Amino acid sequence: MFDASTFTQALPLILKASQMTIFVSVIGLMLGFVIAILVVTACLSPSAWVRRCGNFYTFLFRGVPLLVQLMLAYYFLPTLGINVSPLTAAIAAISLCEGAYLGEILRGGFLGIPRGQIEAAQMVGLSSTHTLIRIEIPQALKLTTPSLINEMILLIKASALISVVGVAEITRTAQNVAASTFRPLEAYLIAGLAYMLINGVLSVLGHYAEQRFGRA
Repeated sequence: MFDASTFTQALPLILKASQMTIFVSVIGLMLGFVIAILVVTACLSPSAWVRRCGNFYTFLFRGVPLLVQLMLAYYFLPTLGINVSPLTAAIAAISLCEGAYLGEILRGGFLGIPRGQIEAAQMVGLSSTHTLIRIEIPQALKLTTPSLINEMILLIKASALISVVGVAEITRTAQNVAASTFRPLEAYLIAGLAYMLINGVLSVLGHYAEQRFGRA
């Protein structure tokens, strides 16, 4: 039978854990975006060896499951003398992984930019860096907004994996509640509702952003 008292008691804990889920996801997404810009620039570089480096990075971090990357970041780095906290390891792994996925999304956006815009920017004297920041990145974001929003939603769900290294996010907290109360139904029901609420807000904001970019 459903126990409403357990549900009520666990709710504040899950809501607090939601802050950690959002924090890790947002920081991972921001750092991943910076990495993605570097990766897509490398993949589209006129230099063959730079392109190979960018493609290898994408192949590596898309080919290895995020769970394995998390375990490597948490257990392998200390063997090199680099001691990191579970939170730092989680953010590092998510950022590196997101850099590869976002890089592929943005590459499609960059390739969709009319070549004439790039040539026009060069003709008016814009440097490669200014062209990238003022012309290419805004256009790529506009072209890839739906895919980027979808990736954000996937990241929120994938962040449940950081529970394996001990970060007290939604899933880890639900596990702790289930273990202490012996009421897994209520614990995981709240966790599912929390994920659904976060992703619902992201979907609404993403729809608004898509309409906004579409009118721009």
